[in-house]
Amino acid sequence: MRIDILTLFPAMCEAVLSESIMKRARGAGLIEINCRDIRAYTKDKHHRVDDSPYGGGFGLVMQNQPIYDCYRSLCEDIGKKPYVIYMSPAGQTLTQQKAVELSDHDSIAIVCGHYEGVDERVLEEIVDEEISIGDYVLTGGELPALVLADCLARMEPGVLAADEAFEKESHFSFLLEHPQYTKPPEWNGKTVPDVLLSGNHANIEKWQREQSLERTLKRRPDMLEKAELSVSDILYLYTFEEAKEHSFLFDKLLCEVEAYVKTQKKVSAMTLSRKLKTDMKTAVKLICELSKKGVIVSTGKGKPYEVV
Repeated sequence: MRIDILTLFPAMCEAVLSESIMKRARGAGLIEINCRDIRAYTKDKHHRVDDSPYGGGFGLVMQNQPIYDCYRSLCEDIGKKPYVIYMSPAGQTLTQQKAVELSDHDSIAIVCGHYEGVDERVLEEIVDEEISIGDYVLTGGELPALVLADCLARMEPGVLAADEAFEKESHFSFLLEHPQYTKPPEWNGKTVPDVLLSGNHANIEKWQREQSLERTLKRRPDMLEKAELSVSDILYLYTFEEAKEHSFLFDKLLCEVEAYVKTQKKVSAMTLSRKLKTDMKTAVKLICELSKKGVIVSTGKGKPYEVV
């Protein structure tokens, strides 16, 4: 992937991109990130790139010509039109899923506004999408552009040690990441959970999954509605009172149970309770809801199953 940041402050962006993982990734040729100076394209003899807004108001507005010429120069250099993003508080909020979507582009140009913004006409002319990093206002688009560039770069092959490094992180799968611990095993009277020291990888993975589910439920329950949850995931969530406040969790469970029930000839509350490893109250509620949905249908072998 190639990312070009169109900015009035290339040195500011380079300072961040020349450190840590971004520095190593650029040096290894895993991703190309360039900072293009918009001011270098102004035709004003005093190197101005802004002027007062029509209609009055405070501050200055960035002019069309320097931005457009900077953009045209980029197009000539790479031989095509890049996907152009303008960082703006009016844009769609950046999420991990949006970043995954944007990673399909092999060339992205990020336009950084400043002062009171950018003349609308050049935005209409070159921009494909506006993106925001949150509901607040900054002095310029450089910090948001760097956030977006970092978010995209770390998904490129080889930038991190393995794809798993980012696929298991918060938001990637609509779940928050589980807690992390490192040495020493005890600090200020607080110890690392025993399971992480056990060496039992199956138990560790189970603990991490459950911690991720619990943390998401208690901190960002809205994310669970989009998460891929197994029956065991949902039943684990139901061990917390907070889960009962979110009807979509029961709907997800009902959907999974319905798929299972349709493969059976006869299903009782006791059978379902044992299968799901849940209490009878939940099993009975599920069967009642299935009955309301009229799920007494053919098993595919010409025989109807029964809900008993």
